[in-house]
Amino acid sequence: MIAITGLGVVSPAGSTVDDFWSTLLAGKSVAAPFEVEDKADNDLPRFGCSVRGVAELNLVTAKEARRMDPFAWYGVSAGLTAYADAGSPKPDPGRTAIVVGNAVGGRRTTDKDARNYYLFGPQQVNPLLPLVSMPNACAATLAMKLGWRGPAMTIATTCAAGVDAIGQAVLMLRANRADVVLAGGAESTVSPLTLAAFGKLNAVSGRHDAPDKASRPFDKDRDGFVMGEGAGFVVLERLEDAQARGARIHGIVAGYGCTADAYHLSMPLPDGASAIGAMTQAITDAGLQASDIVHVNAHGTSTPLNDRAEANALQKVFGPGGPPVTSTKGVIGHLIGAAGAVEAIATVLTLQNAVVPPTANHEELEPGMEIDVVHGSPRPITPGPALSNSFGFGGHNACLVVTPP
Repeated sequence: MIAITGLGVVSPAGSTVDDFWSTLLAGKSVAAPFEVEDKADNDLPRFGCSVRGVAELNLVTAKEARRMDPFAWYGVSAGLTAYADAGSPKPDPGRTAIVVGNAVGGRRTTDKDARNYYLFGPQQVNPLLPLVSMPNACAATLAMKLGWRGPAMTIATTCAAGVDAIGQAVLMLRANRADVVLAGGAESTVSPLTLAAFGKLNAVSGRHDAPDKASRPFDKDRDGFVMGEGAGFVVLERLEDAQARGARIHGIVAGYGCTADAYHLSMPLPDGASAIGAMTQAITDAGLQASDIVHVNAHGTSTPLNDRAEANALQKVFGPGGPPVTSTKGVIGHLIGAAGAVEAIATVLTLQNAVVPPTANHEELEPGMEIDVVHGSPRPITPGPALSNSFGFGGHNACLVVTPP
């Protein structure tokens, strides 16, 4: 069994676990307008969910932060928080691993320097751009900070990357390839170019007049996701090793499943067949039946096609109704490569506190969806096995089963 011994989160809901959890329980979106330089097209997205509280952690110096893209700053801060929460274990440096989920690398730095290049010429481009923007910058920096010399890798399965990072870490521990693994996801895509691209793709919400009402997973009036940013990390160890050193156990990662749609770069399989496969794999890997699952933390992006496909998949796995479902994206938006890791942490906290946070802005379920979406107020549950879903652009599906200690 693989134990979760450390948690760290940097998010639009706050950058401590307590702030993050209390904001989720409040069930109110934190989306707000952005200040943007290019105002040429007023139809493009001008709002989203920005990280708050990361500077107050003081885990990265101001000088270091200036030499990092925000995604790496967030990831390093969340990773070091999880490490400290785990009691700062001191494993053999060669028996460690770091696995980071990330979709686009240092997009904000790349966008800024592209603008500088076209406006002011090549002399104004950051000479560190190739290093700052590389997707593995977060994993590499964490390895240097901790002095860990085992694998330090980056997984780029888009919106499923955070769950895949945790899942691959579980497989490494089961295979005895490492003793302690720091795993999670980090992302920052709240840049004008990225927002423009997703806007042209018709993937993001057009509710410019009401950003805090824009993300509404599974609601009949949803019209797209809201961009977020942040990072989430967990420390994982074999249960017997964690118990031997007297570590606090937050939960158990009992199962992992992943599949590919092999269908389309942006649209999910309408019948959710491969998502069903990933959920079933994770449940079976945990040695459980679908009827054992007491809660689902859904991918729930608030896009018409994705939510419909996920609802179809949930109905086929659990039957009509099924366990209570929530999506944190109503509160914090879509964190892309970090989403799955942050949502896995939300799932752990749900079991620890025996209550499911409400899905913000969800008012009325789309006709034909037969799932039990928690909304309006938190709902108490009896802790038990819970499923956390992540489905990404390109047809990547990844699911975790988390259980109480």
